[in-house]
Amino acid sequence: MGKYIACICEGGAERAILDLLLDNHKLVFKREDLIEEEVLRCRSGKEFEERYLRKAYMEKITIYWIHDSRSEKFNLSKAYKHKVDVKNVITAPEIEKLIICNEGKYKDYEKEARKNPRLKPSSYCKSNLKHKDVKSYEFVKGYFSDVRVLEKALHEYRRISKVRGHEMTIWDLLRKI
Repeated sequence: MGKYIACICEGGAERAILDLLLDNHKLVFKREDLIEEEVLRCRSGKEFEERYLRKAYMEKITIYWIHDSRSEKFNLSKAYKHKVDVKNVITAPEIEKLIICNEGKYKDYEKEARKNPRLKPSSYCKSNLKHKDVKSYEFVKGYFSDVRVLEKALHEYRRISKVRGHEMTIWDLLRKI
């Protein structure tokens, strides 16, 4: 790991999970290690480059990019590619699968998804589990306020995920005690 770390999330649910883990000292890095000491929200490599890479960093920046799209790339211009090490932290298909795992409903979700291949985990959470705001920062932070519950859900999600060689999950960012 380099001296500088950026943790970038695409949505509120992901940011809530990372904030909970940071605030409870569960990650391999601390909030103080992060650029601006917070989880960043950037939609693209270009936006990150414009907002952060034009500053004078003496060492390489490790970027933990938490996102759900395997096809999306974190594109940077040639001038900055050598200054970063991007770690893909995949939450595919959606971070809401953590809630499904936590409620012990993964097999039921899979059964429903076979009947309706377009069924998204967030839709399942809303209709079957009756959680309205599953994508909101506030809901996720409240739902996983007991970080031990979150850790168990992350473990189960990692177990059922189809992680490819160059990918990580949020579970992989947890400190091993």
